[in-house]
Amino acid sequence: MKNRAVRNAISELKQRFGAQLSDSAGDCEAHGRDESFHEPASPDAVLFAQSTEDVADAVKICGSHDFPIVPFGVGTSLEGHVIAVQGGLSIDLSRMDQILEVNVSDLDCTIQAGVTRKQLNTYLRDTGLFFPVDPGADATLGGMCATAASGTNAVRYGTMRENVLGVEAVLANGDIVSTGGRARKSAAGYDLTRLLIGSEGTLGIITQVTLRLYGIPEAVSACVCPFDTLDGAIESVIATIQMGLPVARIELLDELQIRACNRYADIGLPEQPTLFLEFHGTEDGITDDTMRFKELAREFGSGEFQWATHQEDRNRLWAARHDAAYATTQMRAGSKLMTTDVCVPISRLAECILKTKQDLDGTDLMGTIAGHVGDGNFHVILALNADDPDEVEAMEAFNERLIERALGLGGTCTGEHGIGLGKMDFLIREHGDLIGPMRLIKQAFDPQNLLNPGKIFDFE
Repeated sequence: MKNRAVRNAISELKQRFGAQLSDSAGDCEAHGRDESFHEPASPDAVLFAQSTEDVADAVKICGSHDFPIVPFGVGTSLEGHVIAVQGGLSIDLSRMDQILEVNVSDLDCTIQAGVTRKQLNTYLRDTGLFFPVDPGADATLGGMCATAASGTNAVRYGTMRENVLGVEAVLANGDIVSTGGRARKSAAGYDLTRLLIGSEGTLGIITQVTLRLYGIPEAVSACVCPFDTLDGAIESVIATIQMGLPVARIELLDELQIRACNRYADIGLPEQPTLFLEFHGTEDGITDDTMRFKELAREFGSGEFQWATHQEDRNRLWAARHDAAYATTQMRAGSKLMTTDVCVPISRLAECILKTKQDLDGTDLMGTIAGHVGDGNFHVILALNADDPDEVEAMEAFNERLIERALGLGGTCTGEHGIGLGKMDFLIREHGDLIGPMRLIKQAFDPQNLLNPGKIFDFE
C-alpha cells in the first residue's frame, strides 16, 4: 500500500492531469524496465505528457511532495536509466512527437523530445535531408540526447553531442529553459547544451531539441567483408581510419555474432570475423573509395566481398547488424541482455579486442563481440541467465576486467550507453577526482535530488 506522502502526490497530479495520469499496475510495470538485465523497479504513477508545460507543472507538483521523477522515452536504454529505483513519477514523453520546424536552407530542424529517429527521417525524406545518428533502436531523440547516443554513423557524422544545436528543458524547480540556438557556433557563456546532453535525466528533462541535418548522399554503397582472423579485421579498420579513407560506417562482428545473425535473420554469411561498411558520396567517389578499401583489406586476409547498392539490400544488411543483440539472446532461450560498452584509442583497439576475446573464451559465459570500431567502440553482448547468481558474478568479474583493460589503454567505461545504474562504480574509477565537482553541479541544478535519483553517482 502506498504511504500517505505518495498518495497525496498522486492525488494532486490526478487533479491536474486527469486521464493523462495512470497508476495502474500495468502502466507502472511497463515504465520500470528497459532493455537491460537490471532488476526492474516500477514508479508509483506514470504521466503521459503532451507539452513542455505539462512537464513543468508535474515537476512543480512533485517538488512540493519530494516525489522522485524519472523521464521515459520508449525504454530502449541499456543501463537501467528509466528504472524507478526510488519509485515516484515516470514522465512518458513519447506523445510529444511533433516535428515543429524544418529549415532546409540552414540544414536544421526543431522537434519535440518524443519524436523517434525513424519518424524524423521518414518526415525528412522529401526534403533531401536526413539525421544521421543511428544507435540501432528506434529511440526517441530526447532520450538519445539524455544518453549522448551515437551508433553506426558516428565515425563520419559524430554523436548526439556534435549534432544538437540547442535544447528546451524543464529544470528541477519547474523552470523552462532554452539552451543554444540555431547558429552553428557560439562563444557565449557556459555550454549548457552539452551539459544536459548525456546527463541521463539527472539535471533536467529535455522536451524539445534543435538538430543539425545533412544532405542525403548522391550515392551509397554498402559491403560485407569476411576475414580469416579477428586480428586481420581489426587491423584493416585501424589502417582504414589512419589513411583517412572516408568511410561512413565500419562495424565489426565476430564469428559467433555472425552465426547468431544467420540463425536470427537468415542472412547466409560465412561464419567468420566480418566487417560491415558503408560509403557515402558521389558515384565516382564511392567506387574509388570501395576499391581502395578492397585493396587494403586483402593485405589483412579478407575474403569475398558482398556489395549492396540498392536501398532494400542495404536496409536488410543493416537490420541484421542492428539486431545483433537480439540475435545473441535468441541463441540461449530465456536469457537477458547484458552488453558492455568500452571505447579505446583506435591504435589500441586490436589489443583490447583480442585480449577481451581471449578472456571471454576462458569463461563459461555465452557472448559475442560487435562494435562501431571506426571510433574505437565495441561491445561484448552477453546472453545472461540473470537468475543464476554464479553466472551474474562471473559476468560482473568479466566486465570489471574489460573496463580495467580499457581504462589502462587510455579508454573509457562507456562509449555510448551511459552510466545509469550499471557503471556507477566504474565512473569513479575513470573520473574519481571529478565526482566531487559533478555532485556540485547536480546539487546546483537539483538540490532536492528529484530528477532520476540513484543514477550516475550517489548524490550524498
